[in-house]
Amino acid sequence: MRTGSEPSTARSALRARLWLSVWGLVWAIAGTAAFALAGRPGWAIACGVLWLIVTVDLAMVLRHIRQGPHYQPGPDIPPYRPPEHRL
Repeated sequence: MRTGSEPSTARSALRARLWLSVWGLVWAIAGTAAFALAGRPGWAIACGVLWLIVTVDLAMVLRHIRQGPHYQPGPDIPPYRPPEHRL
């Protein structure tokens, strides 16, 4: 049931995002190196830009994890109250 408060009550699977970011970082670094060695500067730049984006996302995920349960409520916190009246 939707209440309209989903953006303020949404939870993110930060550990999953962490490992997906690490996986993407490994592939972006490997792609940048492989394309640079193969003489494909356009693809190397594209992988380098992706490397930068993944690094920023990884930093944000680590920051949110370090902020602790105050900003990422645990399973003992109820998600939200259902609506009082349906329209």
